[in-house]
Amino acid sequence: MTGAEALRAAIPRLAAAGVPDAPRDARVLLAHASGIAPDRLTLHLGDPLTDAAEHAFEAAITRRAAREPVSHITGQRLFWGRSFRVTPDTLDPRPETELLVQTALEEPFARMLDLGTGTGCVLLSCLADTPTAQGIGTDIHPATLAVAAANAQTHGLFARAEFILSDWLNAVTGQFDLIVSNPPYIAESEMPSLSPEVQREPHRALTPGGDGLDAYRAIARAAPAHLNPGGRLMVEIGPTQAAAVTALFTAQGLTDIRILPDLDGRDRVVFARQP
Repeated sequence: MTGAEALRAAIPRLAAAGVPDAPRDARVLLAHASGIAPDRLTLHLGDPLTDAAEHAFEAAITRRAAREPVSHITGQRLFWGRSFRVTPDTLDPRPETELLVQTALEEPFARMLDLGTGTGCVLLSCLADTPTAQGIGTDIHPATLAVAAANAQTHGLFARAEFILSDWLNAVTGQFDLIVSNPPYIAESEMPSLSPEVQREPHRALTPGGDGLDAYRAIARAAPAHLNPGGRLMVEIGPTQAAAVTALFTAQGLTDIRILPDLDGRDRVVFARQP
């Protein structure tokens, strides 16, 4: 069986399972199973698959048809131009979260804190593009921190990135020029409407329960005490949460509060500054 024949058989299976972009996912999984870079796959579609590649592709398609996320199957996700290890213990990095990195890099910083670091993609992307900076990533789950540490090692950033077990800022000491977070923010009532792929991600990384604002309440209470004068705090939000998060930050004396939209025009990041 050639790669092209394998794709022709796999795409209808994924489409029948309700996978939103079956052709794209099938190609990504074929490249992964074959050990070929995705951008080189077209050059090899006429080649016969090895037995190992054919079996690996069949297993991958079966998992994807069960609506397992592609990143959980391949173990990798691209973010800010770099590949990050992903596991079922981590939130899948999303393109819209790159706005946190873009905004963070608009001003210099020497020390940053990433709350709920997950894969470490935000922290490590910022550090990789700021060679003199150091940072800390926190998470409440040891297995998640292990993934972030492995990503730091892969990208040569282990000496400048520290990962600590902490419920938001409870175990954090010291001051920072920059604090960022992409916390769980989905309201409990919204969870049933999420796609099957998203619902396979760690529940704790998606929702804090209730109205979805608990993480912002904790961050608003504790983060200002750890910001240097003029330091920045920025958090990713859901598209309807800007007013509520702005009010929480304002109540803590933060200034220069701004709402930054993503590429689709939806409210995505709340930016604030320590006076």
